[in-house]
Amino acid sequence: MGVITANQKNLAKMGAEALPRNDEIAAAAVSSHPLILGLQPAALVDHVAPVDWSLLDQIPGDRGGSVPVAIEELDRILEEVKAHKLASPDELSPMKTMAGGSVANTIRGLSVGFGVSCGIIGACGDDEQGKLFVSNMSSSRVNLSRLRMKRGHTAQCICMVDELANRTMRPCLSSAVKIQADELTKEDFKGSKWLVLRYAIFNLDVIQAAIRIAKQEGLLVSLDLASFEMVRNFRSSLQQLLESGDIDLCFANEDEAMELLRDEQTSDPAAAVEFLAKHCKWAVVTLGANGCIARHGKEIVRVPAIGEAKATDATGAGDLFAGGFLYGLIKGLSLEECCIAGACSGGSVIRALGGEVTPENWQWMYKQMQIKGLPLPDNRN
Repeated sequence: MGVITANQKNLAKMGAEALPRNDEIAAAAVSSHPLILGLQPAALVDHVAPVDWSLLDQIPGDRGGSVPVAIEELDRILEEVKAHKLASPDELSPMKTMAGGSVANTIRGLSVGFGVSCGIIGACGDDEQGKLFVSNMSSSRVNLSRLRMKRGHTAQCICMVDELANRTMRPCLSSAVKIQADELTKEDFKGSKWLVLRYAIFNLDVIQAAIRIAKQEGLLVSLDLASFEMVRNFRSSLQQLLESGDIDLCFANEDEAMELLRDEQTSDPAAAVEFLAKHCKWAVVTLGANGCIARHGKEIVRVPAIGEAKATDATGAGDLFAGGFLYGLIKGLSLEECCIAGACSGGSVIRALGGEVTPENWQWMYKQMQIKGLPLPDNRN
């Protein structure tokens, strides 16, 4: 069921003046059976800001990683960021707030930049952050009929970007509403072709339930390995998920790949791709400025990065790469062309702050795709 639509009658009782309007919800329902579905159990709002390295040294956890924090810690970090932020040269406001999360970034990019019909499965709270998430995703023409609205808080994440464009993330998920495994239905997945997931141990039961239903409905499954901390701390559960044979496409960045093979004699990206390809039809390891390496069956390709040598912000680079790669698969492109499409897409988002591509950077991407001889999306302006 789509609780957002069903709950419109009850909004007044919930005291939810900030909740999305009916026309916003209707605008999001652009396809009853989206080609690609993203599972993001908890809707998430990103606060993205450039910061001094001195601030990162004061925050517990590895620089460049993603470590969950309590709401009190999130509020403290936000206050610190406001005091230490660096002014972004091309923005009036140095902090951006937008719908976030790896899956949301991928789905939004596919919808806006590539014109692929997409939907999202999850839950948002009846708060200001929930309103922002719905407004942002609906304006991106993402189908929200599978997004349940619940009473409570929407998840948030502070993304701190250093001078080298690397991001350090501190998500607050513990008190946020999310969809439960027993809320998923076959109707959520019927008629779609792909399910996009992000590995997270605290969502493992929902992920497993979604994969089970998706496979029953004939969907292909794409999995992103999330973060090196998630791989490091919960590798056994991840390996079981991969060894199930239900993951068709897997994305990892270089740090995640290293963690995946930490106890092996060889832990370079090529070895990681080989390991993933034993369990998945397509395996991709992204290498930042060095491009990517991918494998499908016996075919292995290496593709260089496309775009600026110096990124403004790496937030969403892997998510948008995944969107471009999936677009290539949908179009029936070769493995190398899928990687090039991913590189064009990933290169577009690092040109500005945050995980949402600006209109001018979509145009930049289309130009790069044209140069590379790739088919352009039908929806481009």
